[in-house]
Amino acid sequence: MFFPPQPQHAAQRSPIRGPALPIGLAVTAIGVLLSVAGAPIAASAPAEMAMPEPLVVQEVPAVEVGATTAADPCSEPSVLEAIAVADDSAIIAGFGGGESFRAAVVAGNAPCIALDDPAHVWVVVNKARPLAPLSFAPSSLADLPLQMTTRSGQARTDVAAAVGEMADAAAAEGAGRIGANNGYRSYDLQVATHASHVRNSGQAGADASSARAGHSEHQTGLALDLVACDSSCGAIESFGATVQGEWIAANAWEYGFIVRYEQIGSGITGYKPEPWHLRYLGRELAAAYHQGGYHTLEEFFGLPAAPDYTH
Repeated sequence: MFFPPQPQHAAQRSPIRGPALPIGLAVTAIGVLLSVAGAPIAASAPAEMAMPEPLVVQEVPAVEVGATTAADPCSEPSVLEAIAVADDSAIIAGFGGGESFRAAVVAGNAPCIALDDPAHVWVVVNKARPLAPLSFAPSSLADLPLQMTTRSGQARTDVAAAVGEMADAAAAEGAGRIGANNGYRSYDLQVATHASHVRNSGQAGADASSARAGHSEHQTGLALDLVACDSSCGAIESFGATVQGEWIAANAWEYGFIVRYEQIGSGITGYKPEPWHLRYLGRELAAAYHQGGYHTLEEFFGLPAAPDYTH
């Protein structure tokens, strides 16, 4: 039997038909990709293909948390008025109290306060900070209301009043009677006192226990040496171990005094401990000194140690 040939377009297809078209497309796609990879990128690439440029931050402002502009206490009207009448207590109050006064001085924010002015309770005199002038003398003195063991029985008027109040409080609390060995000493008397120590102990020994003239707190009228007086008055060297000495160490700050030369501060002051030597600061500064746990005026006011004389 004869079967005529069918047209080409009518030829029977392979039963495997599905992959034929995808394989062709894949080959075509691979060819296109290979040709693109080898061709240079046109300068006129579509805009949507360009990557966005990153933003450049020119400057990030600094943020200071809690930063404030420091006020100038010396420009306060209350401070200016107190300075005009030389009222130390009012000046300190104008600064905001003893601790605020101390902090302002340490920070250099108190240009109206001079720690080398011997007319004020905040003066600091030591082996590196002489009095100016060396022969300084207080403008007013009063007799100390205590039993005295020498003729140096005066101090500044405010100091005499404060020590009398303190001695009365000690007696009322059963700590016994408090007397004094020395109060104010003039420049000339300090010359003689230091010379006596040099003769007895040599220069180094004298400098560890007695100030040279012009470097003594006694010359300011703000310092005094205490003794215990019960049936009789003892020596200054024994004061620290007495009931009076213990009471003073614990309570003197409440009356405006500090124990100036403690054992813990000897490396800073250059003096042996003197539990009998009180220095008057006034109630406001003495309270700040006590509450801050300070042991020397140098630390209190942020000053360098002064264990030795500079000349």
